[in-house]
Amino acid sequence: MLHLRLCSTLSVLTVTSLLWIADVSTERIITCDDGTAVQRLCCESGVISVQSVLYGRTDAQTCSEGRPAQQLSNTKCTQQGTTDVLRKRCDGKRVCELNTSVVRTSDPCYGTFKYLETNYTCFPAVHLEICEHSLAHLYCDEGQVILVYGADYGRRDQTTCSYKRPATQLQNVDCSSPTDKVGESCNGKNSCTIRASNSVFGDPCLGTYKYLEVAYVCSYPV
Repeated sequence: MLHLRLCSTLSVLTVTSLLWIADVSTERIITCDDGTAVQRLCCESGVISVQSVLYGRTDAQTCSEGRPAQQLSNTKCTQQGTTDVLRKRCDGKRVCELNTSVVRTSDPCYGTFKYLETNYTCFPAVHLEICEHSLAHLYCDEGQVILVYGADYGRRDQTTCSYKRPATQLQNVDCSSPTDKVGESCNGKNSCTIRASNSVFGDPCLGTYKYLEVAYVCSYPV
């Protein structure tokens, strides 16, 4: 079963002490793991912030349609580390799609039909997509400094930075390389410029035309 959901407008959330306090609105996506399922997280504004993730089963009702009772009886089934996996792949992006096989690294409860449940919020970070060989310009208002929330160099769709590019350079959409280099270069500065290139970030997928995706916020220094 392919579980897709359109983006919905979410309220601003609290980002520790760096942003103003606002109402928290959490979106929950549940994807039944039939072996080929894809989960899609998206924000109409702002970027994804994964709050919690469950892979396994904690009740007998979720994703139970057509399943025998013995596949639903174990309701204490959780796999460790799934929240960190999704945070690494999705935090800081506007859209994040992943196959459930990404978290199916082991079987926490053999014989139980499992599902992936993700709770996430959207918060108003600045979001940039910079094509390979171009420069990323991050900047804040006077008196504020940059805090990079997430950065990824690679390709996750066939449309971003695709102008006049041959199809062979756009086919690999499973090319993701989260990086700390943008934060190391830009955090604490009022403005910052960094090049989206293999020389800076390495080459996560040879022959693919890549782009740098960055999400950051501006805050007053503590």
